[in-house]
Formats: sequence, structure tokens, C-alpha cells
Amino acid sequence: MAWILLILAGLFEVVWAFAMKQSEGFTKVVPSIVTIAGMIVSFVLLALSMRTLPLGTAYTMWTGIGAVGAFILGIVFFGEQLNFMRICALLLIICGLVFMKMSSSH
Repeated sequence: MAWILLILAGLFEVVWAFAMKQSEGFTKVVPSIVTIAGMIVSFVLLALSMRTLPLGTAYTMWTGIGAVGAFILGIVFFGEQLNFMRICALLLIICGLVFMKMSSSH
């Protein structure tokens, strides 16, 4: 159950990061509210997952899921650059997440 909560926490991190970009520096009300709500949900789910999972594992996975998700949304919705170096960086992050999961005893 802790891993499911952690994955959901990571997905909500992506939601709030995307909404924060849409809020244009918290000048738009609805995206600003989504940002704050997404942050709260993400942090609560992360905290719940940390009841069972080690800090290093949980936090690394949470930030990694957020980084990968934000990277993908940035390309799809904001036309951010996709090149060889960025793809390599993405693959390294994903490899790190896989190794972190494999090394976890939970």
C-alpha cells in the first residue's frame, strides 16, 4: 500500500508543478488553487508512504516521478526541447528510480 501511496504522491507532484506553470506566478486563481491543493495532497500521500518506506527511498522516488512527469508534460504542453542529452538525462533518472526500487526491501 505504501508504494501505491507514493506513486500517487508523485503523480500529484506532477499535477501541482503543471498547475504552477499555468498559474503564471500565482496570478491566475484557478491554477493557483490547483497548485496548492495538489501540493497538500502530494505531501500528505508522501507522509503516509513514509510511515513504512525509508526516507531516502520515498523521497527519491517522489522527486523522480515528479521530474519525469514534469519533463514529459513540458515537452507535450509547452514545446520544451527534446534532444539527445535530455533523453539521456531522462533515462538516467528512470534507471535511478528502478535501482532505488530494486534496492528497497519494502
